[in-house]
Amino acid sequence: MGRNVVSKFRIMKIASLLPEHWQMVSSIYGQGIATGNATFQSAPPEWTEWNDSHLPHSRLIAMDGEQVAGWAALTPVSERCVYAGVAEVSVYVGTEHRGKSLGKWLLQALIESSEENGIWTLQAGIFPENIASLRIHEDCGFRKVGYRERIGQLKGAWRDTVLLERRSVKVGID
Repeated sequence: MGRNVVSKFRIMKIASLLPEHWQMVSSIYGQGIATGNATFQSAPPEWTEWNDSHLPHSRLIAMDGEQVAGWAALTPVSERCVYAGVAEVSVYVGTEHRGKSLGKWLLQALIESSEENGIWTLQAGIFPENIASLRIHEDCGFRKVGYRERIGQLKGAWRDTVLLERRSVKVGID
């Protein structure tokens, strides 16, 4: 990993997310949580919990100089071996970097990394109010496959999610 991307005339480096980045990654996660339209999580977890719940590969950050501007990672959807090539995506961009194509660059890099690591299906559950995230995923080849009504509560209110998936054109094609 280690490729450069241009986000609104700024060059940023996509790199591997390491434990030493967690404080900045956690802060960006908290910014996403604060929007009320990014996740059912109520607070960022501690590093150990996050680390244990995500795949060991395909953990990316976008660096703006020495600062993490955004991150992306994969969570397994099941422990059953038949689903070993299926993962759920997470993409978060810091408040000051939103609207500059960084989320799309991160998602594209995550797709490439996932395929390099044998993932054949990526999926996402996105709140329908999160138009920017829906658009980015669709621009990166995800398609809507479902709509889950009242799937969970966030701050006492029932929320829906749009289910999206992307099948690899490189992995799992026989």
